[in-house]
Amino acid sequence: MALEHPELPAFELAEHDLIQVAKVFSLGSVGGATFLPSGMMNRNWRVSTGAGVMAIKEIIDVPVPKARRSLTVVRQLADAGLPVCAPRVAASGDVVAEIDGRGFCVLPWAEGSHLPGTELTVNESTDLGALVGRFHQALAAPGIGLDPVANRLRAKVTPANAALAEADRFLQIIATREELDAFDAATLKALRQRKELLTEWAGEAPPDDLASGPVGWTHGDLQPLNLLWRDGAVVAVLDWDRLGVRAYGEEVVRTAQVQFTTDDGRLDLERVVTFAAGYRSQVRIADEDLVDAVERLWWKRLTDFWQLQWHYDKGDHGPDRLWESGERLLHWWTARRDLVRAVFTSR
Repeated sequence: MALEHPELPAFELAEHDLIQVAKVFSLGSVGGATFLPSGMMNRNWRVSTGAGVMAIKEIIDVPVPKARRSLTVVRQLADAGLPVCAPRVAASGDVVAEIDGRGFCVLPWAEGSHLPGTELTVNESTDLGALVGRFHQALAAPGIGLDPVANRLRAKVTPANAALAEADRFLQIIATREELDAFDAATLKALRQRKELLTEWAGEAPPDDLASGPVGWTHGDLQPLNLLWRDGAVVAVLDWDRLGVRAYGEEVVRTAQVQFTTDDGRLDLERVVTFAAGYRSQVRIADEDLVDAVERLWWKRLTDFWQLQWHYDKGDHGPDRLWESGERLLHWWTARRDLVRAVFTSR
C-alpha cells in the first residue's frame, strides 16, 4: 500500500493524520508521536493523549477489512480475560479510522519488555506454551465471532527444484552487481551451501497433502516482538494481523523455533521441551501431529528465501539479520532432525 505522505520520513506521523485519528477515537489533546522502530511491517507510534498513553498503528501489512476483523476479535479476547490490548472504539463503533485511503487503529499502551525466548526461565517457557493453548481454545469458542473451522487444510510444499531455481535467481542477481558488499559476499556462499543441502535432501519433502492434526484459528506470528512480558508473565500479545486458520502444530513448532533459536543458530532444546509440554497441558495433540509439523517447518526453512526477496526484490534490508541467523539454524537443524523431532514430543 502506498503512503499518502511519501515525502515524510518513515518515523514521522503527519500532524493532519494525528489530529484526525484523535478526533475519530475521542482522544482529546495529543502530544508528540514517538515512532517505535522495532516493528517491521506496520508503522507504530507512542502518543500521549487526554485519554491516556496510546499506541497508534498505521495499517500497511494487511488490507483494512482483514485488520478490522482481527481487531474486533482482539476485543472479544480481552473480554475473555486473555492478555491483549483491546483496540479503542470510535463513536461510530468502528475500530479502524480510514483517512485518505489509509487505515489507523488505536490501542492502550501496555508497559512491558520484549524478551528473547532464550532469556525466559524454564517455568516461563512452560507458561508461554500453556498461554498459546489457551488462545487456541478461546479462538475456537463460538462467541468469539470467527467462522467455525470444518475442514482440514491442504499444506503447500515447495518442490526442491523450485527452490533450486530461486537460489539460482539470486545467484544471478548477485553476479550482475558491479561491486559486492558484505551481505552479497556472505549470501553468495550461503546460497551455494543451500543448493548443496537441497540437492542432498530433495527426497525428504513432506507430502503435498493435508497437514496432520487439529486445525483452528491461530495468531500466526508469536515472535518476541509481539509479546510483552512483565514480572515473569505475558501481559500483552500484540499484532493480530496474521490471524488465520492453520494446523495447531504449525503454530506450536513455529513459535518454539522463533522464540528459542539462540544467537549461534541452534534451538534451546530445554525450553522447547517445556514450551511444548505447556501447550499440551491445554490442548490435546498427538506426537505424530507435532512430528509432521516439525518436518514441514524444516522443509519450509530449507526451501524459503523470503528474506532475500525483501533484500533484492523490494530493496528492504530489515530482515537481513534473519537471513543470516536462519542459515545457521538450518544447517544445525538438518544435522539433528531426529533429535528435534524427539524434543517436541518429549514428555
